[in-house]
Amino acid sequence: MASTANFRNGMVMKFEGALYQIAYFQHVKPGKGGAFVRTKLKNVLTGAVIDRTFRAGERVDDVRLERRPLQYLYSSAGIYYFMDLDTFEQHPVGAGTVEAQNKFLKENTVVDALFNEGRILLIELPNFIELEVTDTDPGLRGDTATGGTKPATLETGAVVQVPLFVNAGDRIRVDTRSEQYLERA
Repeated sequence: MASTANFRNGMVMKFEGALYQIAYFQHVKPGKGGAFVRTKLKNVLTGAVIDRTFRAGERVDDVRLERRPLQYLYSSAGIYYFMDLDTFEQHPVGAGTVEAQNKFLKENTVVDALFNEGRILLIELPNFIELEVTDTDPGLRGDTATGGTKPATLETGAVVQVPLFVNAGDRIRVDTRSEQYLERA
């Protein structure tokens, strides 16, 4: 059990029968009345975000997650297969757990997996990943007065905006959190 004094961003708790991760919290001490904590909670399984207010000192069920590195092997029929780098055991994961990250997921990528009671709850991609541009329009010099962008399709099928000088066959670094081009690799 944890109290509201132990709240921190990223903490996972069991609340109303589901697992929620604290995305944001704020302790509020009004001039009149008791203190309370405003939170934004993200459902670990569905990704839905809810707003909840807790009284100061209220207790919640704290959930401990184990973080382990896994290597992505392949996908088949909506199931993604990951291998534990320590035990070489394979873990099948449903598409619902991976759907937010699958546009940047390529074979042999090492990801962090969050386990609870032997079950994978979340897959976290590295913050930056190198991918090859497979298709993009040619950028012509003099198209814009300032830096322009164009859409580029990456080897995983994701589409990101890149500068005009990037061509098909180039390798680029992409920030997986903001889904933006960073630099050529």
